[in-house]
Amino acid sequence: MSLLKRLEKQKSTVQTENELKQIDSPKVQSVDVYREIKAKAHHEVIEVLNKRNLEENHEESVKQVIEETLELVAIGYNRTERSKIAAELYNDVMGYGPLENLLNDTSVTEIMVNGPFNIYIEKSGKIELSPVTFRDNEHVLNIIDRIVSSIGRHIDEASPMVDARLQDGSRVNVIIPPLSLVGPVITIRKFSKKPITAQELLKFGSISPKMLAFLEACVKGKLNIIVAGGTGSGKTTLLNVLSAFIPEDERIVTIEDAAELQLRQKHVITLESRPASLEGKGQISIRDLVRNSLRMRPDRIVVGEVRSGETLDMLQAMNTGHDGSLTTTHANTPRDTISRIETMVLMSGMDLPIKAIREQVCSAIDIIVQQSRMRDGSRKITNITEVLGMEGDIITLQDIFYCEREGLVEGTDKLKIRFRSSGIRPFCVEKLKDNGIYVSDDWFRD
Repeated sequence: MSLLKRLEKQKSTVQTENELKQIDSPKVQSVDVYREIKAKAHHEVIEVLNKRNLEENHEESVKQVIEETLELVAIGYNRTERSKIAAELYNDVMGYGPLENLLNDTSVTEIMVNGPFNIYIEKSGKIELSPVTFRDNEHVLNIIDRIVSSIGRHIDEASPMVDARLQDGSRVNVIIPPLSLVGPVITIRKFSKKPITAQELLKFGSISPKMLAFLEACVKGKLNIIVAGGTGSGKTTLLNVLSAFIPEDERIVTIEDAAELQLRQKHVITLESRPASLEGKGQISIRDLVRNSLRMRPDRIVVGEVRSGETLDMLQAMNTGHDGSLTTTHANTPRDTISRIETMVLMSGMDLPIKAIREQVCSAIDIIVQQSRMRDGSRKITNITEVLGMEGDIITLQDIFYCEREGLVEGTDKLKIRFRSSGIRPFCVEKLKDNGIYVSDDWFRD
């Protein structure tokens, strides 16, 4: 039986059911009828599309089938309501279902799906519950399958975790039952299609003009910089901003788990790690890529994040002629950053004495930039710290810039932050001047 005949046959039945349900309990039943009609329409649309050739399943064809289906199924709904159902159906069939609107909302920076009925979002650094929901676990799994299959990945009970990314570069992590007890869980870290610029950081109050001028000089003067901070503190965003200061005539190699950096320079080689296949073979780690990058004649190596044994290879690269390299790591303070780097070097499997590791760190790293997310949701650069050297067995650090919290802005819940200079002229200034970079002593006066 053709779609048209089947739908016409259902027309009177659906209309009668709708009327009876609305008489019984208009407020409660209307929601159920809405879901029932949407489910029936979805089934019919999928059935029609499956019978057609793939070449015909383009956007206009899908929209036409949805409209024809709703004309016969969505009886009693006006044009506005049908348009809403049509948009939801189209997102289910061609897009990412209920997540589509959240992905298109530029004010949403993170999406957290905790099972089908609890979807949380992050706006302005604060987490809130979204009114958006899925139908059931199967609905969530269908969207997950669409996400991971688009980049050649696979997820099932045998392999229930996967990292992926969307076409716009947004980072996705998925974990499903039996590991997740609340149903399928999706975490999406969105990235702006237009990279945040240095001027926007100033506008947001994330950094002071003196701090920004100093960091620009550090990048152009080929100092090795580590951006440290907690989850969601803005490390990748700041790394993007710093990378924009790299001169156009230099060859840049970027290395990441998921390609998130958006460099504007022309001479950029982007490398991305690869997980193991279903057979457990073919894995290419960040460490493998860092080693390989040394043979690619880079002027700069930019690693999205170091979290394991690749830290040792990164330090060696910084120590062997690849000055001006940049990376990020998870740490809460500049001192914690040093301790974490030492731990990650030991994870490389090399049996190195702690003093040798610390000498490598002192020789390789010039500046630590500490990024934090404040309790009001804003992201600030809390410390710019210079690595001075060794005193006995201890690595000495000194703050060049730091921020002070001065309570709340009157009448709001926003923190009042003051960026300050320590008044100390950093030792790295001489290296910057040797590299032909202008440095103003006014930057370091409080």
